[in-house]
Amino acid sequence: MSLEKQDVQKIAHLARLSLSDQDAEEYKHSLSSVLDLVEQMQSVDTEGVEPLSNPLEATQRLREDVVTEQDRREAFLSNAPLTESGLFLVPKVID
Repeated sequence: MSLEKQDVQKIAHLARLSLSDQDAEEYKHSLSSVLDLVEQMQSVDTEGVEPLSNPLEATQRLREDVVTEQDRREAFLSNAPLTESGLFLVPKVID
């Protein structure tokens, strides 16, 4: 798929980017080659191919879910000027 300079300028406008004419010419070739690659990949028959989460069939090593820090909630709340029912009270900002 080949893009025209006007296509690149329209894309840049939609993306709120400013491009010079020289940049638009360069991006025209780059974007066209990307679209050509996508077109080439879409032509590959993937019928019956299972999707992969990892191409190496590796599994995620997981650690055990254990508590590693002590509960310091009361210590943190003791530093706050206002608290209620274990929560920090803050001034209302929006009416």
